[in-house]
Order: sequence, then C-alpha cells, then structure tokens
Amino acid sequence: MPVLVGVDLGTTKITSLAVDALSGEIIAIGSATNDANITSEADRARSRSEWQAEKILSAACRCLVQMSQQLGSKVSEVVGIGVTGQQHGMVLVDAELRPVSPLINWQDRRALDRMPGSDLTWLTATRAAIGHEAWHQTGCWLHPGFMAVTLFELAKRHALPANSRALFIMDYFTAAVTEQPPITEPSCAGSSGVFDVGKRDWNDEAITALGLSRSLFPEVHEANELVGRLTGKHAGLTGLPAGTPVFAAIGDHQASFLGSVADRRNSVLVNVGTGAQVAMFTDGIEFVAPIELRPFPCGGNLLSNVGLAGGWSYQVLEEFFADVGRRLFQSAPTKKLYQVMNELAREVPSGADGLCCEPRFSGTRLDPAVRGSIAGLSPHNFNAGHLARAVLEGMSRSLHDGFQAIINVTGKRPTKLIAAGNGLRENPLLAEIVSQAFGLRMQFTQHREEAAFGAVLVASVGAKVFANLEDAAKTLIHTTTDA
Repeated sequence: MPVLVGVDLGTTKITSLAVDALSGEIIAIGSATNDANITSEADRARSRSEWQAEKILSAACRCLVQMSQQLGSKVSEVVGIGVTGQQHGMVLVDAELRPVSPLINWQDRRALDRMPGSDLTWLTATRAAIGHEAWHQTGCWLHPGFMAVTLFELAKRHALPANSRALFIMDYFTAAVTEQPPITEPSCAGSSGVFDVGKRDWNDEAITALGLSRSLFPEVHEANELVGRLTGKHAGLTGLPAGTPVFAAIGDHQASFLGSVADRRNSVLVNVGTGAQVAMFTDGIEFVAPIELRPFPCGGNLLSNVGLAGGWSYQVLEEFFADVGRRLFQSAPTKKLYQVMNELAREVPSGADGLCCEPRFSGTRLDPAVRGSIAGLSPHNFNAGHLARAVLEGMSRSLHDGFQAIINVTGKRPTKLIAAGNGLRENPLLAEIVSQAFGLRMQFTQHREEAAFGAVLVASVGAKVFANLEDAAKTLIHTTTDA
C-alpha cells in the first residue's frame, strides 16, 4: 500500500498527514505549534512580524516524527512528500542555505511606514515603481507582507545581504531537507507580487523596476517536479526513510482548494476561518479587481476573492457581548458565547427584521480604511439575537458578493458548493445561511486538514500514483453534507 505524506507549514500550527494512496484515508497525523515567532515586544508595537526559519524547520521535523511513529512499519511504504505553507512572506538565505534574515511573514506591516524624507509609504512607492497596471500580469495588487514589497524596502535601505536569495518558507523547507538548490512553484511565486501569471515565470520588467536582481529569486518549477530526496540527516530527524522523494511546495490557498474540491470544474470553494475566501478554478487568465488570479499547481488558475468577512467578524461581536457583561453587570463569561449567540440568532427570521450589518470591521483587502456598519435599528430588533443574525447574514452576503463577482467573469455558475475552514464546520447556522444564499447544498470534506491534504495530492502525482491532479482529487477526496 503506497503511503503519501503532506506537510503544511501554517502560521499558528504545523501539520503533517500520512494518507493511504489508494483510498484517501488519513492513517497518521502529526501537529506542532509554530512557536518560531521572534518579534520583540517593541517591534510588535510597530506591526512587525518576524520568525526564525530554522525553528519552523525543527517544528516540522518533530511533527513528522509524531506521524512516522503512528505509521509504524508502514513508514517504509512512503513514496513521496508534498509540502505547502503560508504565502507572501520571505526569508533570505546564503549560498549554503543558511538564513541571513528572519522570515518576514505575511502579517508584517512595515510596508505601511513612510519612506524617510517622503510622504509615500513603502507600499505606495512599490506600487508606483512597478506601475499601477502591473496587476494585469501579476494577478494581484501588492499588499503589506508581500515578498516584493519587503525586498524593495530592504534594497532601498541597503539591507540586502550580498549574494542572498529570497525564499518562501516552504521552499526553504524542501531545499533544507533535501540539501538541494532551492526552487519555487507558480502558486507560491504568484504570491510575491512580481510573478507573471500568464507566462508562469518571474516578471522581469517588474523586478527590474524595483531595482532588484533576478538572482534573488529561485527558479520556477511545476508542483509535480522533484526537488530532491530526503537526506540521511533529515530521515533521522523525521523518522521517514532516507531517499524519500520531496516535490515542489505549493501555496496554502491553492492547497486548500486542491485538498477540498474533487470536481474543480463544477465547484466553488468557500473557506471561512479568521478571514474568508471564495475561489473557483479556471483555465483562462481573465479577471477583474478585486478578484485575484492565482496560479494553480500544474496548470490553470484560481479566481480568488479574498479578504472577505470571516470568523473575525463574529468574534468582534462576541467580544462586545462579553464586554457588556463585564462592564455593566460585573459578570465575566466563563466560556465563549458563540453557542448561545447562535441559539438566539436561530430564533430570528431571515432578514433579521430589517437589521442589516456590513461586518467589515477591519476594512477590505483593497481598502483597509473601510469600516463596518449597522443599519435599520428599531426597538424590535435592537437586541442580541438580531445583532448575531445580522452579523452572520452580513458575513454570508460578503461571501456571496465575492462569489457573484467571480461569476461575472466566468459566466459560469457552479453546481457544487464545497466548504472549508472551521468557521463553517463549527457554526452550522452560518453554513445554513451561506448555503441558502448560494442556492446550493453545502458539502464538507471528511478531513479537516485541507491544505496538508492538497500537498498529499501533489505528492501522489509526483510519485506517479496518479496521472494528474484531477484524477487524484476524484479518487482521494470524499465529501459529506455533514460538518
């Protein structure tokens, strides 16, 4: 029985899965907290986010040891390792693959600082340098935490170490465990802000416009290509067999889609965690803002509407209710209030009796200055249940608006609604409201670690268990209408 391994280098948690390559059953799992954040308190106050890449590598190895121990004798049947992880950020390494900078990850906001002697922020200066129409080629607008923006700032500050190379954390991992030259893959490279989605290669014009050298960026290879084989050293550190093939890492957004959607051409994926995204597969390259065009592993692209109202919005309301209890009644809740909020919201009819909430409490991806609103208040609906219902319906409306924007591009309406993320799994009322808004029955995967499972599918094609990712998805992904 061939066994496939997937690793997800997440921001808060690192996960590894071992999957039966014939049935799709998860037969072992390991997890570890990502405790590699080294940002000082002073830098946190300045919205910095810096992590130690070597520590992430060590945590991932510990995670793989847990999984390998569960596999027992089956560990000898592992035929390939796929990898995914957090996108946009970067770590600089030297010729020996030693980090010469921290991992400056996607949460970092230094790009919003003003350039010395200028009214421009680093972000606006970077956007101006590559041109305001560059998004047609790169598939997205530049944002804080993107590799290209961070490199531009470091270069202008003369803080780029000589002969260094910029890597995504998952590309650092695959190079480190194989001791091979680092490569990247289109779904990762597309998150940099200087990748040509149509050509599936670096955008030389944008890189030159930023005053950067092409030598900073690794070669681009497709996801099913071999990076190298697990070294004896890292076999000992992971419990996996030496010589196990390791394939090119993919971005976590695409990995979540890949690990959730069995029928990519007739499905829409709704992912609700802290934030939320809606995505559909396309063979084309046509898109309009605020949709992003994100390269998909081994060909094609995702039309992704990201930065939508997710679980954070409901958390804001929960914290408001808890604050009312503490301040007005001197009674702090002993547990989270989500269950009672849902119970109250379920008693309220659809439409919340005219109460309408736009839960954009932290802005949107294109305009972080936008704020949320509540309208239609009356003595009848100004209560906890109506507020909870209005926020849930506002979240659903945000998702459906994001979906409709994609439909306007494709002209094609999917027949399947696939859910990912704990925001839908753990909140059946929200799942019900979203399903009604989309007019489709919501389906959930039988596994919860969608991104790591997507990495498994890449390994299945690289190891030639399946001819392509579509065949792998149809065989290995199993869905249910129950969360």
